[in-house]
Amino acid sequence: MRQPAVRLVRLGRVPYAELLGLQDRWLRRLQAEPGTEASSGTEAGALLLCEPAGPVYTAGLRGGLTPEETARLRALGAEVRVTGRGGLATFHGPGQLLCHPVLDLRRLGLRLRMHVAALEACAVRLCELQGLQDARARSPPYTGVWLDDRKICAIGVRCGRHITSHGLALNCSTDLTWFEHIVPCGLVGTGVTSLSKELQRHVTVDEK
Repeated sequence: MRQPAVRLVRLGRVPYAELLGLQDRWLRRLQAEPGTEASSGTEAGALLLCEPAGPVYTAGLRGGLTPEETARLRALGAEVRVTGRGGLATFHGPGQLLCHPVLDLRRLGLRLRMHVAALEACAVRLCELQGLQDARARSPPYTGVWLDDRKICAIGVRCGRHITSHGLALNCSTDLTWFEHIVPCGLVGTGVTSLSKELQRHVTVDEK
């Protein structure tokens, strides 16, 4: 039985809204043709890769930004969006690799926890390929990939009718000062980092 295909879509550097628009189109496409575990030879979705073209703060299903905070962040010149993913507030911007898998988990024979674990493993492997050997996934509520108490990759997903959206954000050469204006993912007492900061060299998204 042939494994359902997953399309790789490289968008380059694009506005965050463009990524969300393409994600929504793939969601509608998969929802229009519900899959089953017995499906074979069909498309199971897409991996959408991009680098955000500008600064964006996003809030998840649990909120994370008050109206006053939203106004303050917009005054910095950033876009602010409320999304349907899990988690609280985070930042996306240039120098960051975003991967949004829009997948029908039934067609791939996966459960949601397996999907999240695969995202964490992928981010850990990307760090290792750049020479960063200490990146690790942690237990909830510390979803994502960490170096001690410094998060290098945030993960937030949505799953409805077995179809996933949103995904991971790996800091390559992200300007980390943007994170100083929020409590990333609502985790007080933790920090953020990037491949460039840890490796003491400039790591671009294109190197991933």
